[in-house]
Amino acid sequence: MEMIYRDYVILGGGPAGYYAAIYGAKLGAKITLIEDKEIGGVCLNKGCIPTKALLKSSGIIKELKRAKEFGIDIDIKKINLETAVDRKNRVVKALNIGLSSLINSNKIELIKGRGILKSKNQIIVESKDEPKLIQFNKLIISTGASPIIPNIQGITNEGVLVSDDFLELKTIPEHLVIIGAGVIGLEFAEMYSAFSKVTVIEVRDKLYFTDEEIDNELLKIMKRKGINLKFNSKVIRINKINDKLEVIFEQNGKENSIVADNVLLACGRRPNISQDMIDIGLDIKNGALVVNEEFKTNIENIYAAGDVIGGKQLAHLSFAEGRCAIENALGIKSKLNYNAVPNCIYTEPEVATVGMTETEAIGKGYEVKIGKYYFRNNGRALTLGNRDGFVKIVVDKNTNIVLGAQILGESASEMISELTLAITLKADVNILSTMIHPHPTLSEAIFEACGDACGMSVHK
Repeated sequence: MEMIYRDYVILGGGPAGYYAAIYGAKLGAKITLIEDKEIGGVCLNKGCIPTKALLKSSGIIKELKRAKEFGIDIDIKKINLETAVDRKNRVVKALNIGLSSLINSNKIELIKGRGILKSKNQIIVESKDEPKLIQFNKLIISTGASPIIPNIQGITNEGVLVSDDFLELKTIPEHLVIIGAGVIGLEFAEMYSAFSKVTVIEVRDKLYFTDEEIDNELLKIMKRKGINLKFNSKVIRINKINDKLEVIFEQNGKENSIVADNVLLACGRRPNISQDMIDIGLDIKNGALVVNEEFKTNIENIYAAGDVIGGKQLAHLSFAEGRCAIENALGIKSKLNYNAVPNCIYTEPEVATVGMTETEAIGKGYEVKIGKYYFRNNGRALTLGNRDGFVKIVVDKNTNIVLGAQILGESASEMISELTLAITLKADVNILSTMIHPHPTLSEAIFEACGDACGMSVHK
């Protein structure tokens, strides 16, 4: 087997890996990137991008169904899920082509195959061609995460799918059962509520996304749409009955059943830790690689970033972790501010959060004041016909510094960056409460919530 020598090797071409590769190349490093599947990882190919493409199709259907409210009479004659999936595939392909172009233009060596660590300085890449043995100086592990498959009898029945496979479904289920009310579960519930009857089964007693007020309001909105959420419920088994699936679950000690066309497993994702990582002595805790603030593992020349190190599984956080990992590998001291990481849930309306919730801030000893503003009082929200939700600002009462923010509302994911910047810069809420926002816009709700925290909201 031929041995080749490389300075900087990155194992895994998802958000953390490809971002680290391109960023490192721009800093002048010669980068080798190993990936056995598609560049872009789950986010681009099986997660963030394809789900948002299908959510757009779902959203258009919902808008058409309420067209009379806007003075338009229209009938929906046919919903073609196959066409929506084809559009989704085109979006993914276009981004894949663009990413491949970036890899090439930055002169990154891409080796297709499965990387297996042999020692702290060697990795074998198995592929269709002859295996390659690479001796490396420094390595970044960014192998991502995979869906958790719960131990449920009948889980292998046809029609029981994880989110990766569900995105290729081209027939509309009359009734969809989703196991898990996390981010993946609720986004798919939102998506399919335009097409199907949807039931979500969750083992916990309520939603646990962010601020309790936001969670409770989102739950009310989803129930209003006809999404049936069953809490305190545990799926026991799934039976195949002809072309249907019977989901047997226990709720509050009582056994119940639901008949569905498909079952989606949305029980979260776990870091991709392989036996070779264990064999070479990498430190693993709670199923994830352990790193320090420089993203260095317990082995001096090996770093890790992205979902494989646990924590919040967010593509944009993986980008940032990948950047920090390659900078530190190159000798550039770099740390990440985990206090200013935005998180978005693409329900309708959207949820977006950053920083601390009220409960978290109080738990950390802060004396807080709260600012709040409802979209039902926002002119732009009313013109759009999307009046649900509100903005909530958490402020340190003693310093007026913004500690956190939560938004439930139209385009929340687009608005949260203003508040992420505020937290990053440790901004005074008084500045945001007097900063001029364009009118009429949804972002005025942030302006008014900040004003409310100062006792000066004019339109509340």
